[in-house]
Amino acid sequence: MAREVRLTKEGYQRLKAELEKWQKKLEEITVILQELMESSDDYDDSGLEDAKREKARIETAIAQLEDVLSRATVIEGAEAKGKVALGSTLVLQDTATGESYEVRIVAPAEASVLEDPMKISDESPVGSTALGKRAGDTFKVEVPTGEVKEYRVLSILE
Repeated sequence: MAREVRLTKEGYQRLKAELEKWQKKLEEITVILQELMESSDDYDDSGLEDAKREKARIETAIAQLEDVLSRATVIEGAEAKGKVALGSTLVLQDTATGESYEVRIVAPAEASVLEDPMKISDESPVGSTALGKRAGDTFKVEVPTGEVKEYRVLSILE
């Protein structure tokens, strides 16, 4: 049985929009490929091969997104009130530096450190260790660099 993917409403909508973008690209590359095939002679045509590879790459991306979306269960807000859970937005403080970060705990398919607030996976070291914590709790986690960091949950915003 396929594994369920739990997504926030925003994450689900973002993945659907990404799927639509890829589907439009597929339509465009299909037209280009048809034009190249009609104008191609029997000799080696690298443009035609490039177009075929691009079409295959786009079809793979579409299949992956369709797979994730077909297994998706949309969660509304945080799953557990007062505790860090999938969908929670929280403020973490690095106890060594005093620096604070606002993060949202999301499914791996939604994770992005480039967004504000940062979206960290519930399967990442920090995300998985933060699950179940309450405001005021501290926890230690080994980050990918091998360093052990200690964080304090300053607040849970939702």
